[in-house]
Amino acid sequence: MSETRDDVGVVQDLGWGRLVFGQTFDDPAEFGTALRAEASGRRDIGMYLDAPHVFVALHPQEFFIDPSFTYRLTFDDRGEFWPGEVPGVVVRPVQSPADCAAINEIYLRCRMVPADIDLMWNNVEHERHMVYLVATDEHTGALIGTVTGIDHRQLFGDVENGSSLWCLAVDPSVSRPGVGGLLVRSLVEEFIRRGRAQMDLSVLHDNEGAIALYERMGFCRVPALGIKRKNAINEKLFAPVQEEEGFAELNPYARIIADEAIMRGIHVEVLDGKGGYLRLTHGGTSVVTRESLSELTNAVAMSRCDDKRVARRVVSEAGIRVPRGRTATFDDEDYAFLREVGSVVVKPARGEQGAGITVGVTRPDELDRALSWAAKHCPDVLIEERCEGEDLRLLVINGKVIAAAVRRPPEVVGSGKHTVRQLIEAQSRRRSAATHGESVIPVDEVTADTVREAGWELDEVLPVNERLTVRRTANLHTGGTICDVTDEVNPTLARVAIDAADAIGIPVTGIDLMVPAVDGEEYVFIEANERPGLANHEPRPTAKAFVDLLFPRTAATPWAWQPEPVDQG
Repeated sequence: MSETRDDVGVVQDLGWGRLVFGQTFDDPAEFGTALRAEASGRRDIGMYLDAPHVFVALHPQEFFIDPSFTYRLTFDDRGEFWPGEVPGVVVRPVQSPADCAAINEIYLRCRMVPADIDLMWNNVEHERHMVYLVATDEHTGALIGTVTGIDHRQLFGDVENGSSLWCLAVDPSVSRPGVGGLLVRSLVEEFIRRGRAQMDLSVLHDNEGAIALYERMGFCRVPALGIKRKNAINEKLFAPVQEEEGFAELNPYARIIADEAIMRGIHVEVLDGKGGYLRLTHGGTSVVTRESLSELTNAVAMSRCDDKRVARRVVSEAGIRVPRGRTATFDDEDYAFLREVGSVVVKPARGEQGAGITVGVTRPDELDRALSWAAKHCPDVLIEERCEGEDLRLLVINGKVIAAAVRRPPEVVGSGKHTVRQLIEAQSRRRSAATHGESVIPVDEVTADTVREAGWELDEVLPVNERLTVRRTANLHTGGTICDVTDEVNPTLARVAIDAADAIGIPVTGIDLMVPAVDGEEYVFIEANERPGLANHEPRPTAKAFVDLLFPRTAATPWAWQPEPVDQG
């Protein structure tokens, strides 16, 4: 809600932080006082102050100039390009507190500061100058993007008759292009309907893709600078790490840990950026990590996870159900097992990231190919009965389930214009960009066979809104997507994951179960991962839980909103 509705000293609270409108302050000192009132865990932004460089120069220890550009669209002078409709996507206003919670989840997936839900909903209901829009998937009803707008004229009688755009965010897992552009267009159209003359937005200086879109739409840079406080949340902006320090080489799975540690005042040394190795030091404690694998995981536990046959045996002895399976002998016994169970999964006994796995083998010739493929990755091969259901990953840290997610094979959605191959390549580019190259969809024989089994060819045009699964496995490194189900998972399944981690003797692990339903009690254990990707489970507080384990006496940033914890069963 706005702290004042007068035209002097206007401050608007958005839940993740406040916007301090500098043009409404007669005295820069009062502007500074307003920014100093920033709450812990929030990110306030000061905009439109006259001579912001002078203000920051006078207070260099407290404030900094945000490394962003301000762009303005004059509604009477739009550019050559105007975003069109996106098939299967609808933009609408926020309608409930549940929408606000879904917006927060998108914020966290995009590494943005979450907002206070009650305050956000109060803004929706009572502040007419606030505009909250969301993009929804017509097929699933899920919220996949959001944007916030502020009507400056209504808020403080802006003499320029302006407005501004904030918090444009699109879920990184979205398979449809153009959602961000559609949200921008929708907000512009709302402000045109209100009779406004222009709209401003702020974009980081190195966000080249967004800048190119805005400039094509007719946005032009204007000399308005943002001012922020020097706090832990903003540290990457006013004291960015240098490439020679190795931070630029970190993948998202290591970077999420480094960022959490830095915000707590823990010293982070990059030992091997490409490998994801860090040394975290606080006081007299120093711990080496490789992504979520740390020195707290001993060699015995790691060896149990490394060999899928051993992991099966250990958890089975602890009373946890596993699918029927056998170590391949590359003879008639393998065919006999296939005939007995009907459909199998063939996987290397050792390996990760889905390498060498074939799902849904039903014929002897398919089994031969699958065994040969798996043996290229590891001479020991495991054959398991294929169990139908959802591929559920439960993240266990320090004896608690922190997050649960269903992993699904990659799919594309038809546009009526593009071939399956083009859709896969476009989706792969988006997944790669969202994961810093960690997730791509290979256009290989497996993909071609999967597409062909569904009745399509790679070079055929997929009809509008037709959904096509293009891989059999749900591995994230080969383009699979992840859907958070932490709030839905049955406590019995959470208890199974904790028991499996205890049996293996590992403090941090991803336990994979195949389940008919995430809210049911039925399951079979698939495997345990000793180095689960924490970044895959955002917005869940995975990095917080991990650093809590390593440095329990340090304090995490008190965000305005956190997802509800898991019922541990």
